[in-house]
Amino acid sequence: MIDWSEIRKQFPATENSVYLNTAAAGPLPRATSETASEYYRLMMNDGDIHWDEWLAEREKVRKNVARFINAEADEVALTINTSTGMNVIIDALENHGEVISCDLEFPVSTLPWMNRRIPIHVVRSIAGQVGIQDVRDAMNVRTGVICLSHVQFSNGFRSDLEELGNAKGGHAFVVNAAQSAGAFAIDVKRMKIDALCSTGHKWMLSGYGSGFVYLSRELQAASKPHAIGWLSLQDPFTMRNDEAHLRHDAAARAELGCPHYAGIFALGASVDLIGSIGIENVQARALELNRYLTERLIDSGWKVLSPIDDDRTRSAQTLVAAGDPGQLVSKLASQKIIVTEKPQGIRVATDFFNNEADIDRLIEALTKEQ
Repeated sequence: MIDWSEIRKQFPATENSVYLNTAAAGPLPRATSETASEYYRLMMNDGDIHWDEWLAEREKVRKNVARFINAEADEVALTINTSTGMNVIIDALENHGEVISCDLEFPVSTLPWMNRRIPIHVVRSIAGQVGIQDVRDAMNVRTGVICLSHVQFSNGFRSDLEELGNAKGGHAFVVNAAQSAGAFAIDVKRMKIDALCSTGHKWMLSGYGSGFVYLSRELQAASKPHAIGWLSLQDPFTMRNDEAHLRHDAAARAELGCPHYAGIFALGASVDLIGSIGIENVQARALELNRYLTERLIDSGWKVLSPIDDDRTRSAQTLVAAGDPGQLVSKLASQKIIVTEKPQGIRVATDFFNNEADIDRLIEALTKEQ
């Protein structure tokens, strides 16, 4: 039996506010903050003498992140955000064909492809959901990539990645996991995902400047990186500037220049925390709280805009209709209840460190605004 109240103590933000905003940015657990701070403390006191230890720790984090999504270490590069990862993916796939995406997507899933003059075929959502058959119907002789978010930032719709992977045919399957990694279990092999990217500052709970990208070995073998740095080489410390023998773990070639150690170590600490709880337990708790949230909202007369009829498409974030979202978010913030303003209303995120009392306080505050 997991003691969620004990786990909650690892998140000081829960002592200062009702934090229902992980879909925007997750609060740091104590261990994650301490890990990043320890790097800066060492750098302050000792300068660069721990470089070799830090490089070794980076490789440990890489292995743990890979294990977290059931990938191999040589298929994972450590990045600073989702956008960086998506552009690494596009480097590998820009000649693979036109792209199928959808109208619910965050811009990073579409705009970088458009910037390379790669046409996007937009699948229109129905009742806030994207159907597998509609994705199939968008496939033609010109398309070669399916690029979709696991969980949509716009309304919380969660796609069935395994079903999409089985339906991809000869297309490369690219996943934006910014709104799911750290909250929902991901298995890139079972789900037949060819490439995936995520930031660390949302559900991975590791702060801005952290993230990762996955490129399957098969995809790496069929492509070359567009950008490299001195640490992209097999033996960078020979300092050769007249030839380039790239690393065999090809995904890591995307890590240009000196590592952002603080972000990498923070990501590693949060992966360790989530792993110690179990991602299946995290997912179950986040969904349990989300069900409690939507039931309370509906009982209180608020309109839920997220698709919640089927638990398989429910996520840990909920879009709630509101006439003046900005004013409502401000009023809630004045009561230390933190949610996100969206065009149609407010977005509420339930993570594993939240509890029913957080939701009760939100409902109580919303009731006063009706």
